[in-house]
Amino acid sequence: MSAHATPLTTRQLLSKVPEITIWFWIIKILCTTVGESFADYINMALGVGLVATAIIFTVVTVVVLAVQLRLTRYRPAAYWFTVVVLSITGTLYTDILTDQAGVPLSASSAVFAIALAVVFGIWFARERTLSIHSIVTRPREAFYWVAVLVTFALGTALGDWTLELTGWGPGLSILLPLVMIGIVTALWRYGANPVLIFWIAYILTRPLGANIGDWLGLTPAEGGIGLGTFTTSLIFLAAILATVIYLTVSKTDVVERDRTVPEPATSPRRRRASLGILAVVAIATVALLIYTNSQPHASVLADEGSGPSCDTSTSLTQDQAKAAARSNFPTVTMNEFRTITADILTAVQNGDAAGAAKSATDLETAWDDNQDTLNAADCGAWTYIDQQIDPVLSSVRSSTPDAGNEQKTLQTLLTTLGA
Repeated sequence: MSAHATPLTTRQLLSKVPEITIWFWIIKILCTTVGESFADYINMALGVGLVATAIIFTVVTVVVLAVQLRLTRYRPAAYWFTVVVLSITGTLYTDILTDQAGVPLSASSAVFAIALAVVFGIWFARERTLSIHSIVTRPREAFYWVAVLVTFALGTALGDWTLELTGWGPGLSILLPLVMIGIVTALWRYGANPVLIFWIAYILTRPLGANIGDWLGLTPAEGGIGLGTFTTSLIFLAAILATVIYLTVSKTDVVERDRTVPEPATSPRRRRASLGILAVVAIATVALLIYTNSQPHASVLADEGSGPSCDTSTSLTQDQAKAAARSNFPTVTMNEFRTITADILTAVQNGDAAGAAKSATDLETAWDDNQDTLNAADCGAWTYIDQQIDPVLSSVRSSTPDAGNEQKTLQTLLTTLGA
């Protein structure tokens, strides 16, 4: 990106954004991976529902932005913490539209694309530039952070929509945004419009980071490595912290007012040619998605959070579900469920509400982690037990707990699990 010349005024600040180096893109991808994995973990750990979790993080976002906007210069820790929070919040907004409101990913992608175009339009009409190197006033910084939030939501929607259309696993799905980022990087070196290239790359790093997070966090049966969302989040948060400490000490990403940032040679002809190449890449990508969508495949996201579909028109009795689970589900897995459920019951009987809630989260996590395997083994038994786990979670997490009801739901579940 080239520095954008602006006349100095008393209202101007020192640059509030980092220099666009390789470190910028490394930490940006780390932040987007955390946004995907930590949003999933927090939503599950809080146990208050997707909408409530999004409201909580909206409040956190407002507070973090208020602190960031009050700063007078770029501070790596504050800047990247803001990016992490916006990444989580943007992911939650997309998940609300998709999972809570049932809005198709194609529609949510269009909504966020229009929203981003509106933000850019108002930003440019007011400031006459969209360059990241012009973020030296608070109005420009406000536009910048709104654009960043929308790019996270848009990138999440586009990435999930791609998975829905292709049915690719999390490992293979990394390749498409990675190749496209390579293409736009080459175009930047060739002499494409640096502002346009920056924002395209900024959007593309979102699905790349999300796919990396899914690949690391999902179980091997789901095409991932199996680290889990919590472990993945910890690893990437540690990497972000280490990178921020390095940048704080080295100051390699600090923009100086009198510093001329080198940029590749460019010309109007090269910029026009780059636009043509971008158009060809966009058409080729759409054609690839249309082709893969026309091929028989199972959507990776279609059953996320609900398990593979099955015919449950014939309901099982408790004895039938118990026998089916004993015959078709792994013994070690059933033992884990029984142990956790017994721990919840013990906590309830001892009046330990916090311990019961913690064990309930453990049960929910273990059940969700084994969902696909158990559903594939015996869909009817899985559905029956799943319908008994929900009342347990609701009763334990109730704001007005009823010990009698909690113990009743837990005893029923234990009986089905074979205790």
